[in-house]
Amino acid sequence: MENASSTSSCVVEIEAKMMEYSMVEAKVIPQHSLRSKERYMGLRAEDKAGPSSWVLEMEKMLEDTNPSVETLHWKKACIYRVPKWLKDITNNKAYMPKMVSLGPFHHGDPELIPMEEHKRRATLHLVKRSGKPLREFIAAVEKVANDLDDAYSDLGEEWRGANRARFVEMMVMDGCFLLEIMRACERIIKTGSLMDYAPNDPVFSLHGILSSVTIIRSDMLAMENQLPLLALQRLLAVQKGASPCLLCGEQWVRFFKSLQLHVDHEQGSRVINNMVSDFLDQPYVEGDYGLCLHPLDVLHRGICGRHADGKKQQECVHTMPCAVELGEAGIHFKLSKTECIRDVDFQNGVLSMPLVSVSEASENKLFNLMAFERLHNCAGRDVIDYVVFMDSMIDSGADVALLRSKGLIKHLLGSDEAVARMFNNMKKGAIMSPFSKLHDVQRQVNAHCKKPWNRWRANFVQTYLNNPWVFISLLAAAILVVATLMQTIYTAIPFHRKN
Repeated sequence: MENASSTSSCVVEIEAKMMEYSMVEAKVIPQHSLRSKERYMGLRAEDKAGPSSWVLEMEKMLEDTNPSVETLHWKKACIYRVPKWLKDITNNKAYMPKMVSLGPFHHGDPELIPMEEHKRRATLHLVKRSGKPLREFIAAVEKVANDLDDAYSDLGEEWRGANRARFVEMMVMDGCFLLEIMRACERIIKTGSLMDYAPNDPVFSLHGILSSVTIIRSDMLAMENQLPLLALQRLLAVQKGASPCLLCGEQWVRFFKSLQLHVDHEQGSRVINNMVSDFLDQPYVEGDYGLCLHPLDVLHRGICGRHADGKKQQECVHTMPCAVELGEAGIHFKLSKTECIRDVDFQNGVLSMPLVSVSEASENKLFNLMAFERLHNCAGRDVIDYVVFMDSMIDSGADVALLRSKGLIKHLLGSDEAVARMFNNMKKGAIMSPFSKLHDVQRQVNAHCKKPWNRWRANFVQTYLNNPWVFISLLAAAILVVATLMQTIYTAIPFHRKN
């Protein structure tokens, strides 16, 4: 109704302006340009009819504008649709699920509908095993429905208002599916048992897990396919009266003990974060972050670590030599002590970096992590900065081969050139943050490379000291020169004394 009334009022306003415009033309008026006539017409209409509806609407918004409310609104949203411009310069398919939809953005996509039946089965198994009625799970999620709703930016009206019950049901089913697939994977890998599923189950059996777990992990990390971990926390809390032995897995036992013994909320959140990390086969989230936002946030915090406080703007350095040129300049490569991508340092001619593990899924993971940082203000820019840094250091397969020989890269791709292409493609449209400490690393590396002595020394070592036979020949030649010089001196001394 509101749309219809606003549209009709807009039409009436336009028609009134057109009539006034024709009346003005009928009078004797100097010839103006079309723009001048429109401006004159607009002023006359405003004099007669008052401010337009747009002006009134904007004035009302100015009165209602509250910076703190806006800050809270943007802070709540953490799951986004990836904009078209970003998809066009990266990989359109990287941000969308391939097997199972989680959350509202791709719910009902034709190619994902077959998994809906398995979601229902997972919900039935979880509820039956817990011994609690389904209504309790739905009620628990309903209590945080507003928070779950706010987590999605640009959530459609088909999930709001009168359709809120549909949204809650989706959260319950998707959450139960995630909990069951994580439990089944941990139980099968560690104990070989199947819980209460059939041995030929298409998803939750050993065969089903091995066939689908890689794709499900990938879908869990797609930016447009995220599920708030708050939903998982509420579903698990309903089961706090269930026996831990029915819930399967060490992480699950620890979680329920923490609930039953009233351990602090932070520890319960940490256990949920670690359950997701275990399933994704990614580093644990270190420190007391609280409950992560969603699975992609778990991965992001696991590889980035805690953000540094008190960032200051660095002198921007936009490039540095590639890995091969760094080696020629005498720079040595060393593996960092941690897996955190922020743990990159340069001291005394040694560049230390974390191990880079590259697989077929790595490109999509990094694309989604970079999209999360671009869209979510609180995520920082560690992954984007790291990718730009790696792109500066890797120009070709030769650079990858050098880093691989130093133990800094391991990959499962077909060739070193494929790894180089991956980093070069991901850098499109990305720039390093002016606050990144990697600018300082690049500045120190460039200063080292500009000193001629470092390059001469590296060239000497590369030419004469790397090959043992060349080194032996050089040593023999040096001994021969010294011996000849000493013989000449001892021959000349008696002659000098005689004279």
